[in-house]
Amino acid sequence: MILRRQGAIHLRRSHGGVDKRDRTDYNVRVDGATARSDTLEDDSLAARVRELEAKLASVMRERDEIAKERDKLRSAYHALVAELERLRRRIFLAKAERVDAHQLELEFAHKRKELERLTQLLSGGTDAPALTQDDVAKPPPAADARTRSKGKRGGRRDLRALDMPEERCEVHDPSLVGNAEVIGFDESAQIGYRKGSFVRFIIARAKYKQIDAAGNETFPTVEPPKTLFPKTMAAPSLMAHVICERALKAVPFCRQEESFGRDGFPLDRGTMSRWNEDVGMTLGPIVEAALREAMRTAFCLATDATGIAIQPGPRAGGPRRSCNKGHFFVILADRDHVFFEYHRKHNSDAVGSMFRGFSGYIQADAHCVYDALFRGEFRSCDDEEPPKEVGCLSHARRKFYEAAAAKDTIAREALFRLRMLFENEEAWRKLPPETRKRLRLEKSKPLLVDFFSWAEVQYGFVKDQRGLLRTALGYALRHREALCRFLDDGRLRMENNASERALRTVALGRVNWLFCGSDDHAQAMANIFSLVASCKLHGLDPERYIAEMIRVFAHWPRDRYLELAPKYWAATRARIDADQLARPVGFLTVPPSLAAE
Repeated sequence: MILRRQGAIHLRRSHGGVDKRDRTDYNVRVDGATARSDTLEDDSLAARVRELEAKLASVMRERDEIAKERDKLRSAYHALVAELERLRRRIFLAKAERVDAHQLELEFAHKRKELERLTQLLSGGTDAPALTQDDVAKPPPAADARTRSKGKRGGRRDLRALDMPEERCEVHDPSLVGNAEVIGFDESAQIGYRKGSFVRFIIARAKYKQIDAAGNETFPTVEPPKTLFPKTMAAPSLMAHVICERALKAVPFCRQEESFGRDGFPLDRGTMSRWNEDVGMTLGPIVEAALREAMRTAFCLATDATGIAIQPGPRAGGPRRSCNKGHFFVILADRDHVFFEYHRKHNSDAVGSMFRGFSGYIQADAHCVYDALFRGEFRSCDDEEPPKEVGCLSHARRKFYEAAAAKDTIAREALFRLRMLFENEEAWRKLPPETRKRLRLEKSKPLLVDFFSWAEVQYGFVKDQRGLLRTALGYALRHREALCRFLDDGRLRMENNASERALRTVALGRVNWLFCGSDDHAQAMANIFSLVASCKLHGLDPERYIAEMIRVFAHWPRDRYLELAPKYWAATRARIDADQLARPVGFLTVPPSLAAE
């Protein structure tokens, strides 16, 4: 113990007696170790901070992606709500204008399923299945074609056996009347139509006994007078009735066949179809003559188009084929003529072929097929001015109406602004063109300028979004110049509703008679639609007009077909012998031309 204690004292003394330089080195070493420890701790904290910052940035990016996905789903949801409302309106409120109700219902069901799926996703559901083609209901299979028995033909039917009123129509030779004795008649029968009933016409061609200067006897019979369809059993009045029932009332031939059968006059639908095509193609030169005049003299041509189904030709074996697609164009030439044109395609070539050489105003719905026409690509010569485009404010208003139907307040304000323009036009409708133009520049032009300025501001808010409002505003701004064109002249209209009203005949017809039998049949129907619509424009009875055209066309000179157009027919008919015109057949004296008089 004593030795150990003395050793400790010796050690303390030895330490107490160390050099100051050694003590300084010791302190430096201790302080360095402490500093290195602090540095290591700071580096660890900095690394931890960087790690947390990286995690935070990753979380922020995920949050932004989720927010974008949420905004995308929300936008898609609102777009589908608007689309659903638009489809609902088209199905239940626009029955007269829809093309294919079944297809619209399928599309409606598809949009509704997709909307339900997005609603489930927005509400937090994660098990919403993706929409597939199987979710859409398949259309029912087409019904089999109605088979008809084809028995032996029994020859020409005996029209005298039919129970109906009868009228006799004697045909005499003007050169033999008073110079020869009538000894009999060669009789045949035709069926005509009077308002509410059929009538049988007995066509009696006189037989004469004639003695010449040498005392020889001859027995001439009056030659059959000129007629468009010499061997038909139908008088012009019956043909006109069948044609106008289909063109005016959209009554298909199958229903007319049933109606005629109930009235005691069985008539095959195939026969009526041939009458329709023959008459339409035969009277086509009248339409062509009127169209040439319109292209030469019209101030403004208003046009629109709609689709039509064309029945495919027969196919030996194999499955049935679906109908082809064709298009009816309508052209309104001022207050003079209405034309329908049939084309297989709805493209720029079809439009160019119709309006080539015309340099006036053309009012259309701003479809892209008219762009080449307004650029001057279909001019007849380099010096010719391209036509000027006139827009349709009704088309612009309709797009805002669809957006307003989806509860959009901006679209409602647009409708209010446009309504003031339409109210002005309605108040000025009966004024002279010069007065109307002056009032438009004073009152309507400031409203239009204010509307487009407001539309530019609103479009800036929605240009990066998808929806009905952006579509409506974009349409109005892109076609601003064409929509303001009606300010140039008081004769121009601010809307193209007249063209759409003219197309209702086709829209109603394709619901009832469904399709045209061929391209030729569609062209014949276009000619008939043109004549019927022009008759309505000039206050003529279309059925009477068609009957009179069938009666006089065979006698009329080819270079004077324009006089038979509905615009001039009232003046032309007043110069024709009324008794001759009232007969179903017979000779007809053609008066001199209006130009000669």
